[in-house]
Amino acid sequence: MRTSGVWMVHIRQVPLESESIYTPRFLPCGAAEVDQAVRAAKSAFGHWSRMSGMERARIMIEAAHMIESRREEIARLEVVNNGKSITEARLDVDSARLCIEYYAGLSSTMAGQHVQLPGGSFAYTRREPLGVCAGIGAWNYPFQIAAWKSAPALACGNSMVFKPSPVTPVTAVMLAEIFTQAGAPDGLLNVVQGGQETGRLLCHHPDVAKVSFTGSVPTGQKIMEMASKGVKPVTLELGGKSPLLIFQDSDLENAVKGALMANFLSQGQVCSNGTRVFVHKDILPEFLREVVARTKAIEIGDPLLESTRMGALVSRPHLSKVLAFVEQAKREGATVLCGGEPYVPSDPKLRGGYYMTPCVLGDCRDEMTCVKEEIFGPVMSVLSFETEEEVLRRANDTTMGLAAGVFTRDVRRAHRVVEQLKAGSCFINNYNVTPVEVPFGGFKMSGIGRENGQVTIEYYSQLKTVFVEMGDVDSLF
Repeated sequence: MRTSGVWMVHIRQVPLESESIYTPRFLPCGAAEVDQAVRAAKSAFGHWSRMSGMERARIMIEAAHMIESRREEIARLEVVNNGKSITEARLDVDSARLCIEYYAGLSSTMAGQHVQLPGGSFAYTRREPLGVCAGIGAWNYPFQIAAWKSAPALACGNSMVFKPSPVTPVTAVMLAEIFTQAGAPDGLLNVVQGGQETGRLLCHHPDVAKVSFTGSVPTGQKIMEMASKGVKPVTLELGGKSPLLIFQDSDLENAVKGALMANFLSQGQVCSNGTRVFVHKDILPEFLREVVARTKAIEIGDPLLESTRMGALVSRPHLSKVLAFVEQAKREGATVLCGGEPYVPSDPKLRGGYYMTPCVLGDCRDEMTCVKEEIFGPVMSVLSFETEEEVLRRANDTTMGLAAGVFTRDVRRAHRVVEQLKAGSCFINNYNVTPVEVPFGGFKMSGIGRENGQVTIEYYSQLKTVFVEMGDVDSLF
């Protein structure tokens, strides 16, 4: 059904077989619903694109204020939606709000260039919106990703049809409702539900001007191929197998905290995670003692409790997949230093949940599956190295290049190493910090384009050049 310009679905609670917990089921949007959503967005675009940047900004700021006032409500629903801890969910809501505020500030800055030409003639450029943009989100940051995609699109004067992951369908609808309540035209941000087929319909729709996708590399490749049929620009934020380099002169306390942040946020379900942790051989034993002790101390359980630091993984199939990676690592010679097992909380209501203990793998080698493939779960693979040249070669030996990090007290080494790391987002003496003012995105098979930062305006707009002749036409005919 449709309400206030937002495409809704009937979400029912259906018991899983042989389990006492419940999971949402919904009816996916087909060709008719997708077409209706795109046409509604196209209609809203006509009005929204003619508004001044300041007028758009006022509505976006109002939406940000509404998100702030409903922070706890949205965060709690995100916990149910995804399984992450309430502490992280609140930070995700904050990131969404800050993103909308940031692009509201940029909405009035879209401008072109004046170029003086001979004889009094001149040219100028106009930066114009694209039209209806399609956003396709991932299940690890449902509300945040919906904001990261819609905020720059709307700031530039576009409208958007957003498809959340079918695993986490709920909170994107809340964002669309908030924009409508803040004064946006009906249909400006539409939400369609569904899986692969719904996404295909969006990518192929003739009135969709651009596609922005966050998810896996194989799906990103398919989306890029589909968009190419209509020569549509794409933004792809895909997977990663990112390296974290810890040198012998590092502040060990910060290096351990950085490694934990690089592996265990959102139950390890983060594309930028630094899951290949390269530690200099001289400090490896001390590093492992500390990181294992702190990993064992991570509080697992009810994600709605303030004390919980690790909730449930997103689904049972995904939990099984992550646990299978741990078993394969053991078969290939890695040592499980801690974790890597199913976890059953003491609370009877949680015993059917998709929990596991966070895992640290030692004795890892570059050729192991756990080191080469993205696990997307709470599994840290630790490797040893001896020289800077060696670790750089090994760190860059991957088809992906989303993120990378380095811990060292030597400022010259830090910048020298970062210059040579083949990754789009690099961290020095920290990890997984993503302020909305700073572009985020990858190299190689980790994607195209950027989320956040001023540069993203270029990915949601197009440049028009206008030549103005002030004299007579100099004709060859």
